[in-house]
Amino acid sequence: MKVTLWGTRGSIASPGPETARYGGNTSCVSVAGDEGTLLVLDAGTGLRRLGASLPESLRRVDILLTHLHMDHIQGLGFFAPLHREDLDVHVWGPGSATLRLQARLRRYLSPPLFPVNLSELPCRLTFHDVPDVEGDIGEFRVRAALVCHPGPTVGYRITQPDGATLAYLPDHEPALAAPRFPALPRAWTSGADLAAQADLLIHDGQYSTAEYACHCGWGHSSLEHAFTFGTLAGVKRFVPFHHDPAHTDADLDRMTAEAIDAAAPDYPVTPGIEGTTIDL
Repeated sequence: MKVTLWGTRGSIASPGPETARYGGNTSCVSVAGDEGTLLVLDAGTGLRRLGASLPESLRRVDILLTHLHMDHIQGLGFFAPLHREDLDVHVWGPGSATLRLQARLRRYLSPPLFPVNLSELPCRLTFHDVPDVEGDIGEFRVRAALVCHPGPTVGYRITQPDGATLAYLPDHEPALAAPRFPALPRAWTSGADLAAQADLLIHDGQYSTAEYACHCGWGHSSLEHAFTFGTLAGVKRFVPFHHDPAHTDADLDRMTAEAIDAAAPDYPVTPGIEGTTIDL
């Protein structure tokens, strides 16, 4: 599988030289299979750039939403393939206790927030409610499960036929209120089964250790906790994700280096920079 980062911020960052290297778009990752399957993980503003790059020969795309906070769905209305009559678009994501996924998304993709209704899109649109689901999408085996983040939120585990595995947990707080992390067995830790032994983990790393102390319960991780989680899960490679929009390129470089020194992960860490492509 080919994994490409199209947006890595937790909220839109101001464009400028201070954020030029890491980029300013919100969460969006594509996963392309050798047999032509295309998965899109979240629909942040990076989705617009992804949509402009897709070939006309594409006949199906599956969009896997982790949750419906605005920074993860802002790109949906600007995803050009939604306006193709010959394209099957499948959208997967969590409903709520009272509304299914389609009804929840309709609140955004409708006036006055957006000029076009879901029902007016010309593509062949299908919705699938998660969270607790496991099944095949094209050549990939996909598993979803609830993780610790405000509102219904899931993480995804994606496995290709040769066994290579990607775990995607962009908004996640496995250390929620724990005086010492990790303090519980792996099986009891939020998201650990999804990430277990993954060849690549893309994971929330929004805060420094000092910042996390003031944001406990907000649903995001410090980089040090994120790397500790990666060690607990036994992952083979790690990409920090969901960067704070206030953090400059220099901030992110410094924070990552400090967290690596503190957590001492035994796996390589690849910076979460827009445009990065990783082959698994």
